[in-house]
Amino acid sequence: MNKTIAGYHLLMILSAVDFKVTRNEDKVIRIYLEHEFPIQVNLDREMAIISNLKKEEWQAHFTKAMDDFYDDATQEERMRLLQFAIALTKSDKVITPVENSYLNLLFETWDPA
Repeated sequence: MNKTIAGYHLLMILSAVDFKVTRNEDKVIRIYLEHEFPIQVNLDREMAIISNLKKEEWQAHFTKAMDDFYDDATQEERMRLLQFAIALTKSDKVITPVENSYLNLLFETWDPA
């Protein structure tokens, strides 16, 4: 995956791990798409890939997308995606334990400090 698609996968999985996608989460993802997608991408195909994952496959796919994004991104781009991820999880005013664990995985692996 290229970094933009990997970022999309990261945000979509992060929005789904609590089993509800709110309007505010969708808004954050749309803003990400507006900022990060310089070319036309078949989002239906990407959504099909994500939708066909079983719950027990989410973390492995998240980790793969996280690694793909990291490999192609600058530190600034990683920080920007982390900000989108934080905004996404905060957008419904509740950060669930599973959302927090995925955020922690991003922060611990990317070590933005």
